[in-house]
Amino acid sequence: MDTFAILLLRFISFVITIYIWLIIIRAVVSWFRPDPYHPLMRLLYRLTEPILEKVRRVIPVSAGGFDFSPIIVLILLYILKSLISRTLSDILWRLH
Repeated sequence: MDTFAILLLRFISFVITIYIWLIIIRAVVSWFRPDPYHPLMRLLYRLTEPILEKVRRVIPVSAGGFDFSPIIVLILLYILKSLISRTLSDILWRLH
């Protein structure tokens, strides 16, 4: 069971890392006004917008045209990743 939990936590941590990079890429690309109909941009929006939109609905995080939702999502993802890392280290500690 512990081996499965370790693999699951590592996989979740990996997925969170990928998602963090997607959020960062989206934020950086938005500075250049990309073509929203480009297939890569559509994919990027499709992958990131559901979470960003939920944060915008819960917390109105726009000030002066600047959208703070990516920053909030990144902070939450880093907190989640640190909790997963702590849980993973606890499991590994119990195994030894």
